[in-house]
Amino acid sequence: MNQRTHSSPRRAAAPSQAHAASAAPPLWQQLDAVAQCLQSVLEGQSSRSVLARVTQPLRPGVQALLFQVLRQLGRAQALQKQLASRNPPPRVSALLNTALALAWDESRAPYPPFTLVNQTVEAAKQGPTRAQSGFINACLRRFLRERDALVAATDDQPQAVWNHPAWWIARLRKDHPDHWQAILQANNEQPPMTLRVNRQQTDRQSYQAALQSMDVPSLAVADSGLQLQHALPVQSLPGFDEGLASVQDAAAQLAAPLLLQGLEQPAGRALRVLDACAAPGGKTAHLLEYAAPQTLEVTALEIDAERAARIADTLGRLRLQARVVVADASRPDQWFDAQCGGQRFDAILLDAPCTASGIVRRQPDVRWLRRESDVRQLAEIQARLLDTLWPLLQPGGRLLYCTCSVFREEGEAQVQAFVTRNSEARTLAAPGHLIPGKADKAGMLADNALGDHDGFFYALLQKTR
Repeated sequence: MNQRTHSSPRRAAAPSQAHAASAAPPLWQQLDAVAQCLQSVLEGQSSRSVLARVTQPLRPGVQALLFQVLRQLGRAQALQKQLASRNPPPRVSALLNTALALAWDESRAPYPPFTLVNQTVEAAKQGPTRAQSGFINACLRRFLRERDALVAATDDQPQAVWNHPAWWIARLRKDHPDHWQAILQANNEQPPMTLRVNRQQTDRQSYQAALQSMDVPSLAVADSGLQLQHALPVQSLPGFDEGLASVQDAAAQLAAPLLLQGLEQPAGRALRVLDACAAPGGKTAHLLEYAAPQTLEVTALEIDAERAARIADTLGRLRLQARVVVADASRPDQWFDAQCGGQRFDAILLDAPCTASGIVRRQPDVRWLRRESDVRQLAEIQARLLDTLWPLLQPGGRLLYCTCSVFREEGEAQVQAFVTRNSEARTLAAPGHLIPGKADKAGMLADNALGDHDGFFYALLQKTR
């Protein structure tokens, strides 16, 4: 197994701007907030929801630290077991895990390990863990003294080495025997910021030049994408409020070209396209950006009203139009006739609910929130959606099935089962499983490399009759 050098000399600290700013909250206060967020995540809440409750002055620094903790949590938990013979109370455990996750690999520590330890103990003294501050101090001081030996004692534990649950690692080894290590390594890295240029308003070359004038280098990826060398706030992007660009991973940018390329325009009318699980609207918008004006009639379906409102906001910023319908895609009796006049679609995009196992580097809490049983439950939902939406497709039409998952039960196995039970479905060329990172699938999009992208699955199905 690939392992880091645990005792490498500490590089110069490179804290984020939020940490470096003179007005930044004290580190102990940030660490205390991170520990509270971590405890909530381990109790089943998403990082997005818990971070939303953090006050704005604290939030940027807390998010950066929390994401690093979540990416190193497996090692921290293993180290905590070496330091504490019994499971401490949840709040104490969260503080210990926070410090250990940030400090165990000195080459990646955002602050010197002794500073992290001192400030974690201070956080313990300032909060409801005051009575346990001595215990926390003793554990972390021992960690500083015996760090190399303690880390070495956890090197035989897959969850510590790869920072994923054991079931997740085992599934990846089975599903991707040649790439499982690369997937796990990619999941623990920070992803790049990638943009999709709105070609209804500008072109990629012009937008890249606008970025370069701001000293923001970028790499052309996918059909209309630009991967930024350094991330920056969206409000700093040229023309963002005017809809010149959107943030979207390069792998997700494959959906619109795959579905629409080569699809014949019906005589006398626009192509009828359904985006079946559309929120927050990125792929809906890309479909409209990719096609010639007035050639698509897009219905964007979303079961959740709040998320559907985000679709409308996205389209409004980009100056695009689609029919947004709040309804359950698996219940067409409630919306197909009433909202779509019972007219079958020429193309359907089904970006199905999934484990999100392909975007763990962007959502590092996912690996700790998911349970192995979720894979089968979500696969059943995916199969039901495929079976329900297929009759709504015109003969000769296409359905693009995709998930942001690297698990085969949600991808290749799902589509194979669908084709087996549907004699009128045939598969067209599509990427299949894409693993996260920089390794593009051999022979795919030779002229439009994806750069550094998320994990995804794509299957394109045509209805023969």
